[in-house]
Amino acid sequence: MALFRALALSLIIIFFTISPIPVNSSRSEVSLSPHSETSDKVSVGLYYESLCPYSAEFIINNLSKLFDNGLISIVDLKLVPYGNAKITNNSTINCQHGPSECFLNTIEACAIDTWPDLNTHFPFINCVEKLVYDRKFPEWDSCFDVLGLDRNPVDECYSTGHGKELQLAYADETSALEPPHQYVPWVVVNGNPLFEDFENFMIYICEAYTGTYTPSACSSLAITEEKTRMKGGRTTSPVCEGSESNLSNMKSHVNYWVSRIAAVMWQ
Repeated sequence: MALFRALALSLIIIFFTISPIPVNSSRSEVSLSPHSETSDKVSVGLYYESLCPYSAEFIINNLSKLFDNGLISIVDLKLVPYGNAKITNNSTINCQHGPSECFLNTIEACAIDTWPDLNTHFPFINCVEKLVYDRKFPEWDSCFDVLGLDRNPVDECYSTGHGKELQLAYADETSALEPPHQYVPWVVVNGNPLFEDFENFMIYICEAYTGTYTPSACSSLAITEEKTRMKGGRTTSPVCEGSESNLSNMKSHVNYWVSRIAAVMWQ
């Protein structure tokens, strides 16, 4: 019996010596994404266009509050300046508010690409959109001096055509939205569009957050009261409508919520 046990122990030792351990093997094949360390953050996407006054208003009066109340610490915010633009057969981009909007969309896309850090590109975009809101958008380049930013990388991005490449990529991303966006601003939280309730986006952020740190803004009385009063209601703010018909918009809206309800029922 002792000999049998010794033999069995030897076989076990040999097996673990020559065989790879499954956990270590799979770990070596995993490529961690840049966002792995912040996986508990809530993903927020804003699909907008630079000269839509309602997009500008949302950015400067609503979205900027994330940086004031601390909610930005639990948010992975992505800005997509493309909106209701359309692409013709020769890859020409036609923007809802004309060539000036295409120009500023591209400038803002270049700013995001040049300064990936949200703390750098958001103040720039916020500055530009404040000028849009004040009907002074031709003064957009003053934002470089106001914020102490070097304009050369952004100018180069635009002049070399890289900005248009970014816009075409944003066009693909916007067209891939499910359900399709109907207007701008179009706000998506963790992949779910907020539709007409986009002004209450902070409530949805707090509801979606699963991390251990809870910002005081999520537990504040002001947000609780706003949730009770506004949850499920329609925003009173106007939007820049897309080209889809009202019937198509209604169908996509209904289809989305039917699929969401079905998913919950079958969990």
